[in-house]
Amino acid sequence: MVPYLFMKEVKVRKALTKEEYETLGGHSEIVKDLLFHRGVRTKEDAEKFLNPDYETGRHDPYLFKDMEKSVERFLKAIKENETIGIFSDYDADGIPGAVMFQDFMNRIGYEHFHVYIPHRHDEGYGLNTSAIDELKKKGVSLLITIDCGIRDHEHIAYANTKGMDVILTDHHEQGETLPEAFAVLNPKVNDSTYPFNGLCGTGVAFKFIEGILKKDRLGIKEGHEKWLLDMVGLATLSDMVPLVDENRVFGKFGLDVLRKTPRLGLQTLYRKLRLPVRNLSEDDIGFMIAPRINAASRMAHPEDAFHLLGAKDDLTAKTKVEHIESINNERKGLVASIVKEVRKRLSKKEMKEIILIGDPKWRPSVLGLVAGKLADEFSRPAFVWGREGGDTIKGSCRTANGISVVEIMENAKDVFIEFGGHKEAGGFSIHNEKIFDTEEKLIMSLGQLKQKESHEPIYADRTLRLDDVHEKTLKEVLRLAPFGVGNHKPLFLFENVSPVLVRQFGKEKNHLEISFNTNDNRRIKTIGFFMNEESCSTKPVAGKPLNLVAHLEESFWNGRREVRLRIVDCL
Repeated sequence: MVPYLFMKEVKVRKALTKEEYETLGGHSEIVKDLLFHRGVRTKEDAEKFLNPDYETGRHDPYLFKDMEKSVERFLKAIKENETIGIFSDYDADGIPGAVMFQDFMNRIGYEHFHVYIPHRHDEGYGLNTSAIDELKKKGVSLLITIDCGIRDHEHIAYANTKGMDVILTDHHEQGETLPEAFAVLNPKVNDSTYPFNGLCGTGVAFKFIEGILKKDRLGIKEGHEKWLLDMVGLATLSDMVPLVDENRVFGKFGLDVLRKTPRLGLQTLYRKLRLPVRNLSEDDIGFMIAPRINAASRMAHPEDAFHLLGAKDDLTAKTKVEHIESINNERKGLVASIVKEVRKRLSKKEMKEIILIGDPKWRPSVLGLVAGKLADEFSRPAFVWGREGGDTIKGSCRTANGISVVEIMENAKDVFIEFGGHKEAGGFSIHNEKIFDTEEKLIMSLGQLKQKESHEPIYADRTLRLDDVHEKTLKEVLRLAPFGVGNHKPLFLFENVSPVLVRQFGKEKNHLEISFNTNDNRRIKTIGFFMNEESCSTKPVAGKPLNLVAHLEESFWNGRREVRLRIVDCL
C-alpha cells in the first residue's frame, strides 16, 4: 500500500453554547448539534428541516422565467393534437425523468408522443441531428428535453429549421449564451428568477408538470401527481445535487413513494436485491438502484432501464430486471478486470503523486468507476482514459483526500480539448499526441495546489462513546435523513477506543471489520467496504487504542436489523 499524499487529521466541529442550544427548541442535544452544523439556527428552521412539508416546502413553478410560455405552448400542443417528443439524458437522472413524463402523458390520456433516449456510445450526450431527424419523421412539432440541452446551440437551431419548438428543461450550467429554444426552464441560467438552483434534471421537469397542472388539471385528480415523486426522488438521490431546500422535500417524499411504489419493475428489482423496502434509504438508491440504471447505458442500451422502470406486467418486469442484473454483473466484471490490469502495470513502475493510466481498448463509459476504485485504493487522484475511435482520448477522473480534480485540470488546461465536473469527479478529452505530456502537467498542477493550501481535515460533527451506539441514538440521527450533498451523513469521533477484533471478510476478503466491546458488554461492529487495514491512516490492531471516525447506520441482513458503524478512518 502506498502512503497517503497528506496525513489526515480530524477536528470536531464547534461545541454549541447554552444560548445556541436554547434557540433550536426542544430537541435532543445530538439533533441540535447536527442541525447547527448544517446552518440551522432557529426553532422555526429546525422544524422545517426535520419535518419537511410538501405543500409549503416547494416553490411556485411560475417563478421560472419561461414557465408561463412553456405551459401555454404545451397546452396548445395538447389542444391541437400535435405530436410531442420527449428527449432525455441516458443516466439515473434523465431516465427517471423520461419515465415520469411518459407516466404524466398516459395519466392525461394523451397518446401522440414519443420518448427518445440517445445511445451513450453511438450518439453521445445531448441532442443530435439524427435524433431530431427521426423525431421529425414521426411528426414531432414540440420537443421537450429532460436533463440536457442547455449547451446544444447547434442542434436546437437545427430543430428550429425542422419546424420544431424546443422547451428545454435542464439543470446544467449555461454557456456564454443560451440556445435559441422556444423556452428554457433551468434554475441555473444567468438571469434565473427561481429561488433554488439545486434541482436535478428530473426535478426541473417535475416543476414543468406542476406548472401545467396549476394551469389545467387535464383530468388528473388533485394530488395524484404525487405518485410521480418516486422518479423525482430516485433522480434527486442519484444525482450530485444538494439535499436541502426543495430537494429535501423531493428526497423525503420521493423515498416515501419509492417504499410503496406500484411500479412492477421496481418491486421486482427490490426483491432481486433483497432490499428492505419498508426502510429503503438513500444509500439503497445510491449504491444499489442507481448503478443498475446507469449500467444500462454504460454497457448496452439505456432503454433497458427505461422499460424496467415503466414495466406494465410481471413478465416484462422480471425479464428486464434479469437483463439489467446481467448487464450490471458484466459491468462489474469489466471494471474489475481493468482494475486488475492497472494494479499489475502500477506494480512495475514508480508510483507518482497522480495516477494517469489508460488503454485504447478500454471503454470510456466505465472508467469513472475504475478511477474511483484507484483513487480510494492508492489514496491519490486517478485519471483513467480509453478511446472509442478517432484521434481523441476520453477519460474520467476521481479525487482522493479532498483534492479538487477540476482545479488540477484547470491548472493544466492546455493539454485538454475539454474537461469538466466537480470537486470529486470529472471527465476529460485529449488529442492522442498530447497524452504523453499530460502526466507531468497534472503532477505540476497538483504541486501548485499543495503549495497553495494544505489538505482539509476530516470534520466530525461531535464525539460519541461506544456506549452511545444504540437504537435511540440512531433514531435521533435519522431524523435528519435523507443525507447527501449539502446534508452530509453525520460523522462521529470515538476517541481512544481499543478493537477486540480486526479481520477481513466477504467472499474475496475485500471488506474490513473492526469490532469493539462496550462497557455494558455489547459488541459494536464497524464495517469498511472495499477497505483493508492499510486503507486507514493508522493501522488498526486488536488491543491497541485508536481514534475512530465513523458514521452511525442501520444494517439489514438475512432479516436481521442491527445498529453498527461505517468506517471513515482510523487515526
